[in-house]
Amino acid sequence: MSRTPRIPNLGGARAFVLHRPHPTVQAITRQLSAIGLVTVGCWPELAPEALAADFVFFDADLGFDEQFPWKPGEAPMPLVALIGSEAPGRIEWALSHKADAQLLKPVGNAGVYSALLIARQSFEARKHLAGEIAALRQRVAERQTIVRAVSALSKGGDDDRAYAQLRSLAMSWQISVEDAARRIVAMMEEAKTGEARTGEAHIGDESGDDQPHRA
Repeated sequence: MSRTPRIPNLGGARAFVLHRPHPTVQAITRQLSAIGLVTVGCWPELAPEALAADFVFFDADLGFDEQFPWKPGEAPMPLVALIGSEAPGRIEWALSHKADAQLLKPVGNAGVYSALLIARQSFEARKHLAGEIAALRQRVAERQTIVRAVSALSKGGDDDRAYAQLRSLAMSWQISVEDAARRIVAMMEEAKTGEARTGEAHIGDESGDDQPHRA
């Protein structure tokens, strides 16, 4: 059975409302205050202290990228889009910032609390998924490094024996197999770089011998 998410206590949280002075801001502020949130209104851009906010409401109708102290889609907190115009361009822009919830304008006497809860859950789910993707990419990268290390150790021979050698090296170095593979790959690349430099120096010496001697 799936567990039902617990409703978080939002009392004391800080919410920034990025919107020009408007009755919409007043309606949102009243609801946030009733829930127990501290509200900070701002326009035309977010102050640096907004990076520590728990929620940010932003105007999707007149918003632009430079209002935010982060890149589109990289907000460190849940975002709630305030949408009045359903023009495709405006909706697309709000989506580019990965809004976690939305409120349709004009905002009445309800809707803010549900928007907060939906935004919080969507944001946490997105963060969790991003973490899983990053972990999978790291595992793939580590496996590729292990393959390169085994290939370097086997030199076209027995891969099983090379992998056993890699594990033996990891144990003797008292590090993980992945770290041992990275060390071997680094040593291999350093050796190649050294060979390339030696080759360049050798070519330079030969070209110097060919220079005619002046009296």
